[in-house]
Amino acid sequence: MVSTQGPFFFPMAHIFLFVFTASTIFHLQQRLAKIQLSWELQTPVLMSTPLSVTGGVWTINAIGRLGNQMGEYATLYALAKMNGRPAFIPPQMHSTLAPIFRITLPVLHSTTASKIPWQNYHLNDWMEEQYRHIPGKYVRLTGYPCSWTFYHHLRHEILQEFTLHDHVREEAQTFLRGLRVNGTWPGTFVGVHVRRGDYVHVMPRVWKGVVADRRYLEQAMDWFRARYSSPIFVVTSNGMAWCRENIDTSRGDVVFAGDGIEGSPGKDFALLTQCNHTIITIGTFGIWAAYLAGGETIYLANYTLPDSPFLKIFKPEAAFLPEWVGIPADLSPLLKH
Repeated sequence: MVSTQGPFFFPMAHIFLFVFTASTIFHLQQRLAKIQLSWELQTPVLMSTPLSVTGGVWTINAIGRLGNQMGEYATLYALAKMNGRPAFIPPQMHSTLAPIFRITLPVLHSTTASKIPWQNYHLNDWMEEQYRHIPGKYVRLTGYPCSWTFYHHLRHEILQEFTLHDHVREEAQTFLRGLRVNGTWPGTFVGVHVRRGDYVHVMPRVWKGVVADRRYLEQAMDWFRARYSSPIFVVTSNGMAWCRENIDTSRGDVVFAGDGIEGSPGKDFALLTQCNHTIITIGTFGIWAAYLAGGETIYLANYTLPDSPFLKIFKPEAAFLPEWVGIPADLSPLLKH
């Protein structure tokens, strides 16, 4: 049977829809390819074989939380450069630091690391002359180094390594731009980090020391109030409930800003670094926040008894920059026992 149906014409609207869809898919593919390339360029190269670097391989243990690992990273960066060796970081350190900072040291894959005949080299928490001439091509630095004496001569480079990603910085700045002191723009932003958590018990029981009390924070804030017009104090802490009960907010110049989540500390850290000045208590988190923020820093000084075992592994003069201002801790609670 011969069909009498006329020729089929594809509706013009369908043609336009087809062209639009094909064009959209093409451009999305191009955009994704650029994003993938950008990510590959920003991701440190994984070292595939220990022989691929003829100058040897230096790395460092990745232990502790954010502040500890920042100290380890900066120390590895400085000592490897000082000794003319290439530096690689463990994957765990990259996972901790890379989501927050634009770090550049390449990652040493754990499979490769397991095949390297490492020479472990323990570091004290302060620079020593012998560290300028560390022997060995395959060296793994160990310890909890977090002292400006290792890397302060490379301050500009360290600040570059710990530059916040744009989205992290912008989130912090957006929050700070929305703050007011009794309805007016703040004249100065002062970041306040109050370390509590495990230190509340560890310091007196293990280290014969104390954590910051209410009086110290009042003195530190008054120090800035006497020197700056309309300061605002941006408080972060892993013990925010204690802060709300013990920090005087009657002047309207205190805001409890941090979320105190120790597992994802990027938000709190970014807020502190974007302030003009810093008040810290104890711990490497606060020390690093102050170091990156610049400006003036008030720190808790003399927070252990003279016979504390803590002073065998920690030198205050190697932890706090000389220009920072210390306010002595009240040790009387320790003397009651």
